[in-house]
Amino acid sequence: MKGYDTHGNDEIFSFVVVRNYFSKHALRGPLIADVPHKSLFLNIVIPAFNEEELHTCLLSLQQACRPDCAVEIIVVINFPDNCETAIKEKSRASFLELNQWTMRNSTDGFRFYILLEELPQKDAGVGLARKIGMDEAARRFDLLTRNEGVIVCLDADCVVSSNYLTEIENHFRQNLRTPAASLRFEHPYENLAHKHRESIVMYELFLRYYINALRFADFPFAFQTIGSSMAVRNAVYQKQGGMNKRKAGEDFYFLQKLFPLRNFSEINTCCVYPSARNSDRVPFGTGKAIGDMLNGKEFLFYDFEIFIQLKIFFDCIKNHGFKKTASDIMNSAPPELLEFLLLNNFESKFEEIKQNVRSEETFISRFFYWFNGFLVLKAVHFLSEKYYPRKSFNREMVAGFMNVSATASVSSILDAIRVKDFGNSNF
Repeated sequence: MKGYDTHGNDEIFSFVVVRNYFSKHALRGPLIADVPHKSLFLNIVIPAFNEEELHTCLLSLQQACRPDCAVEIIVVINFPDNCETAIKEKSRASFLELNQWTMRNSTDGFRFYILLEELPQKDAGVGLARKIGMDEAARRFDLLTRNEGVIVCLDADCVVSSNYLTEIENHFRQNLRTPAASLRFEHPYENLAHKHRESIVMYELFLRYYINALRFADFPFAFQTIGSSMAVRNAVYQKQGGMNKRKAGEDFYFLQKLFPLRNFSEINTCCVYPSARNSDRVPFGTGKAIGDMLNGKEFLFYDFEIFIQLKIFFDCIKNHGFKKTASDIMNSAPPELLEFLLLNNFESKFEEIKQNVRSEETFISRFFYWFNGFLVLKAVHFLSEKYYPRKSFNREMVAGFMNVSATASVSSILDAIRVKDFGNSNF
């Protein structure tokens, strides 16, 4: 486990539920009639659309080591109301089949619940399905007044390490002030065909390159944003307004609300293994990237010069921002990045922040609440599109700043970066 104090908001965060969350934000009433087990502490939420690997995912959870607490797994089988009849029929058949399976495999302290949701075409997608499941998980905890209960997000095409449940429970029990966490993930690639293997290795390398480059730049919220590898306490989920309904990128936008909270952390002692499959369900993400590469499109990396510029800027903010004016900061910024700052009203936002803080710590907190992961990604795209075009994979560049050997194979470089990020795997 690796924890970070990310200079969150000034108030001392308490895990107190927002009492009107469900009247303001929930889209469904209660969906599960059973009374939750009195020791319920983990609720795993899995959205599933036209899914072939859901049963494998559930078996993985069933076979994992059991924690001391009770566990619920809420599966939201979903489809849009305008989808093909065959998908609707397959979803309903899967719902009936899995309900029979759960009746045979649920126990008093380890329960599976399968929900079936036909979603309006306008909003149908992983964000809405995940929200329905997470809202229900929050309701379950509220029945026990369990503000500190943990809602864990997983995807239906994933399997998990045998210690997945025990490590998540241990992490949140031992780190009482952590509001949320991201979990270790690794795409399995060993048994894939050569081109498919190269594609998923390249994509995961890109994900790890980007986060490590942000850490090089001293960005305080340099965490992965993977929907199948995140967990949040019940009270925090409600206080931050719950999950959004985005059809893609729902995980990224949801986590941007959690990163600024103090003590956001990482759980690196267990692992989620997402599928490396090709998919066209969403316009970006793993499936889209793999499909593009399998179809011959080269996957390009951001130029490292972008992160050097961000580091100069962030260092100036942290070391001098509280004492300097917006003009002073802009004069110190690299000219390419300055153009982006001007386009995004940096001067007025900076002065507004300065006028409402009394300490350097609070200034830094408020600044990065504004200049968050979304704005950083926007800056990276701006610099990439206008000044520093994306580049082909350069093993010397990637391996060099992450301090791993550049002479090894690409998959060996990925393995070395995983060890650097997480430590050796022993599960």
